[in-house]
Amino acid sequence: MLFHDRRDAGRALARALVHYAERPDVIVLALPRGGVPVGVEVASALGVPLDIFLVRKLGFPGNEEYAMGAIASGGVRVVDETLLREIGIPPIAVERVVQQEERELRRRERAYRGDLPAVALAGRTAILVDDALATGSSMRAAVRAVRERGARRIVVAVPVGPADTVRELALLADEVVCVSSPEPFLAVGRFYESFDQTTDREVLELLRQVHVGPKPDPSPPPADASRASSSPRRGFDAPVSGRILAARLWS
Repeated sequence: MLFHDRRDAGRALARALVHYAERPDVIVLALPRGGVPVGVEVASALGVPLDIFLVRKLGFPGNEEYAMGAIASGGVRVVDETLLREIGIPPIAVERVVQQEERELRRRERAYRGDLPAVALAGRTAILVDDALATGSSMRAAVRAVRERGARRIVVAVPVGPADTVRELALLADEVVCVSSPEPFLAVGRFYESFDQTTDREVLELLRQVHVGPKPDPSPPPADASRASSSPRRGFDAPVSGRILAARLWS
């Protein structure tokens, strides 16, 4: 499946998440930067709040495109220790990368959120949205961090990702929604007509369109609000194995 851009991908993803529409316990957490245009469309279509959730990939020293782990808001760190031992990267080199990415994570927190505190997640259903999956290291860090903040249910939602990464994340999250999982996967950019890097300016402009951060909670969610429907929805197939929803949208 080919998406025009991230906004188009977000609209397709929202159709696969319709069972979460208008639920008072649900919040969309977009992973900057590329996940924000996707998340804006999802939150708007579902009629639920949007917030951002900061995650930074830890790239291999000298080859930053390849992930050896990730860090997330709240001090969460996920590192592939087995791979590091196999390749022989010394701990001091890993720490240098971690410190560099922690500085960038803090910079983005200040730039995007300002003085607004992070939204409370305890007892809520958090839909983690990004523009794609590759190795899944950033999303694994996000799932772990959101779990530690008390979310009742965690949904990983992406337009596209490799099937093996989707299966791995299904062991960590409560549900994984992926619009397309083609094989062979190759590169993320081939599934978008336009996949230019999202800039800080674009993120800020998008966030100005919506309320980002905590809102007063008018009432607790109903007791059965966290139940996700598993019945087939118009426009996409029913869930395929377990907690993975591989939504193949009809043309």
